[in-house]
Amino acid sequence: MASWVWILIVIAAVVVIALIAMAVRQRRATALRERFGPEYDRAVEAREDRRAAEAELRDREKQRARLDIKPLPEGTRARFAQEWQDVQERFVDQPQEAVVTADRLLYSVMDARGYPVGDFDAQADLVSVDHPEVVEDYRFAHGICERAGTQQVSTEDLREALLHYRSLFSELLRADGDQEDVTERRTTDESEVANERP
Repeated sequence: MASWVWILIVIAAVVVIALIAMAVRQRRATALRERFGPEYDRAVEAREDRRAAEAELRDREKQRARLDIKPLPEGTRARFAQEWQDVQERFVDQPQEAVVTADRLLYSVMDARGYPVGDFDAQADLVSVDHPEVVEDYRFAHGICERAGTQQVSTEDLREALLHYRSLFSELLRADGDQEDVTERRTTDESEVANERP
């Protein structure tokens, strides 16, 4: 066989291997995009490098897999739900304190579920594995909570923070497989909070 035929065979093999590698990489990216939803886009935008962002998201999955995240016992869920109701009622007269209490309450719920609760960014990253649709709400609300200590927020900002906290709170409080729980009361609660502005 002529040497040019061997060269063509090698080139064809390299092209096939490259196409297979691209297909595998694309499949992995698609799986991550489906798993993380908007958090995937946020990670890519923050890293400005798709491969680095995907590696970070896979690392989050590995870290999360090492955690023992457990559902809350019914009594604990009821206690946390009552504490949340108290936070909403406090918002009328003390919006800033209500938001700070909501932030602490979320930490308590996450701790009870088994999430580590030390560093906020690491915590939000781990929560993003299980709750990618609402983790940005959590970041948004926490940012307002931090600014609330310096009096740089309006009552409307605080109301928005409370609504954003509730989205993650509802998901964390939900029993495994439960599609109702606190989330079903969300529409009613949102209108109550909206109407309770001072």
